[in-house]
Order: sequence, then structure tokens, then C-alpha cells
Amino acid sequence: MTPRLVAARRSAVAPQGGAFRGLRIEDLAAPVLQAVLADAGLQPWDVDELICSNALGAGGNPARRIALAAGLPERVAGLSIDRQCAGGLDAIGLAVALVAAGQVRVVLAGGAESHSLRPLRAMADPFGGAARAYDQAPFTPWPDRDPGMAEAAAALAARLGISRVEADEYAVESHARALAADFSDEVVPLAGLQRDPFTRKLTPEVARRAKALPGQEGQVLTAANTAVAADAAAFVLVVADDIAQGRGLRVTGAATLGADPTQPGLAPIPAIAQALVKAKLRPQDLHQAEVMEAYAVQAIACLRGAGLDPTLVNLKGGALARGHPIGASGSILAVRLFHDLCRVTGPAKGPGLAAIASAGGIGAAMVFSAD
Repeated sequence: MTPRLVAARRSAVAPQGGAFRGLRIEDLAAPVLQAVLADAGLQPWDVDELICSNALGAGGNPARRIALAAGLPERVAGLSIDRQCAGGLDAIGLAVALVAAGQVRVVLAGGAESHSLRPLRAMADPFGGAARAYDQAPFTPWPDRDPGMAEAAAALAARLGISRVEADEYAVESHARALAADFSDEVVPLAGLQRDPFTRKLTPEVARRAKALPGQEGQVLTAANTAVAADAAAFVLVVADDIAQGRGLRVTGAATLGADPTQPGLAPIPAIAQALVKAKLRPQDLHQAEVMEAYAVQAIACLRGAGLDPTLVNLKGGALARGHPIGASGSILAVRLFHDLCRVTGPAKGPGLAAIASAGGIGAAMVFSAD
């Protein structure tokens, strides 16, 4: 059995504290799921499972809450996963595996995240002292090998010689591409938003004046070349081949691999290589790629290390121009590819790649084909 992705939609990506600040993850996700089913011509009762990536929701099985809010039948239990940034792609990979194994026939898969409503975190003191508030959860058991994400990106820039000018130029291009793009076929209108509100005319002059990230004064990382925390949801529909009837995309190769946790920005490189091997492709065979831009330096490093052609990557801009809703970011890449690859016809038609880095030194990559 060869599963296929037959529909894909997302909400706009709104910066934390913006238009989606009062929306719970089920409020973000339910309209997206309903639009995906409508696009595919299927009904809620046709769905066998919902798999949702979520990194900040602090339990409660967000997938179950979303399934109920979207009007899916009560028998849809919902499966929530957390692989941080990589989770959105992994949710799709799990859906493909379940359908391929014959366990289910129709699965909604993707991610939803609300930075605006993320729970406050505190570590209890086992000896009765005051709880200690924290923001970033530990991603390794070793504090000395568990850098903050900005710290890791800054170290990557220094190691590879990526300058502030190069990072800013990359960010300017990301915004320019997004500003010129039409996302009306993929974005579900929600809370008055029909496109990503953070996208703007970012000029080199504005980028040069951008404020440095805390602790990065005089270095490479700034507010202009770093993706903002954001709220969003993105889902695809994975179905058995007899339901698809040749529509949509196939997943021809996928890999999620662990790497050096002190250099999370480089983790997608071996995952990309393995996914391409599984798909029997070389980087030059790709028609298009969507690569996560948590930081411009991280995206630049991935493109270089994986041998990807920059002119084929993030054709309509990336996360620098929209924002980073952690659990949903990977599935947003897949939604973007779905709409672009399904539109291509003729000799230019070819495979596409989605790839993302994740905290803790994890990289995920997935190759899609429209044939």
C-alpha cells in the first residue's frame, strides 16, 4: 500500500502576543482540519486517527482536544508527539507508516503551537524550597552540552565564518520572497488573518539597525535574522492509495536522526543525506526544498552542508519572514511543498524536500514526489 498526501492547509503564522494570542491550540487547529477534509472531499467520520506535534502545551493530549473541537468522531483517540521542531514532519511520517502498514486508512497529521498561551514552567525543589522558574526545558542530561538555541547558533556562525552581513542578506531575501508570494490556496482565514502578518519589506538598512539578541551584542544574531516565536497550526491528510486515486504526493524518503546536541543547527544535514538516499536522489535532482529558518545562520549552514541549491530553497520565503511555531513548523514546510509541487506540470515537475533542525541535536528530512 502506498499512502499519499491528498490535502494540506495551514493557518497564518502570527507572532507571539499577536492576532492569535487568545486562541487555544484547538482553536488554531480545528478550522485547519476542517478545511483539509473539505479540500479532499472527505467527511469527519472518514478519519481514523489524528497525529499532532506540540512542544509547549504541557500535556493533556492536545491531539485529543483538537479532534473533539474539530468534530471528528469520538473514536478518534488522537496521538500527541513532542520532538520539538522536528515533530511536525515526524507526525506526517508516523501517519504514512500507519497507513502503509494497513492499520488505518485516513489520518490527519501535522502540528499546532501557541507560544502566546504556553504554560508557565517551574521546577519543583525536592527538599521543600521554592520552585525554580525556567523557560527552556533541558534537551540533554548534561548542562554543559545543552546550549541555548541562540548560543548554539552564534557558535555555528563563528565556526563556519558566517558574517552578520551574510545573515542579514539571507533574511532580507526571505522577506522579499514571502512578500511577493500568494498563499491564498494554503492559508485558512482565521481571526482576520489570511496571510502571515510578520512579513514585511525588510531592507538591508533596517536589518543593520536591528537589535542584537540578548547576550549577542556585537555578534551575528539579531531580531532581523532570527525567527520570532509564533502561533500557528498546519496539517495534511494522509490516505490509502485507493482513496487517493493518484492525487497528491508520495513520501519517497524520510529520516529523523540524532546528532551532536551542542550543534543542533547542523543536525538536518545527515538526515537530508539519508532521506535522499532512500528516495534514490541527489541534491541536484530536487525541484524545490523547504528548509527551516530558525536562524539565518542555521539555514545557511544547512544549505551549504547538504549541497542544496539556494535558488530552489524556500521559494516563497521561510520562517524568518513568518515566525516559528515550534510544533507546527515542520508541517508548515510540508504544506508549502504540497501546494507548490501539486501545481507543477510538464518536464519541470520533480521531487521536493522538507528539512528542519530541532533542539537537542535532532534533524528531520522528508522527500515528496508528485508522480
